[in-house]
Amino acid sequence: MVPLYFSQTVEAESEAEVLRGVLESNGIPATLSGSPPLYPNLGILIYVPKNRLEDAQRLIEEQRQAGPEAAAEAEANSEE
Repeated sequence: MVPLYFSQTVEAESEAEVLRGVLESNGIPATLSGSPPLYPNLGILIYVPKNRLEDAQRLIEEQRQAGPEAAAEAEANSEE
């Protein structure tokens, strides 16, 4: 496993959970590391398999470019 994402922001845990969900829903295993409830300044890391790193980076970039509107639309479509 290699690191894909690191953040020390207040929103780090929730953002990491969303990113992990995106990765796993696209068949890329992801593991979170960190302990924000007790020590938020230590940050959160997301790890993915080394052989899937490029796929994961591409997928995250596509999601960022699509923006929150695309996420809301995808969620609405999944509820139908």
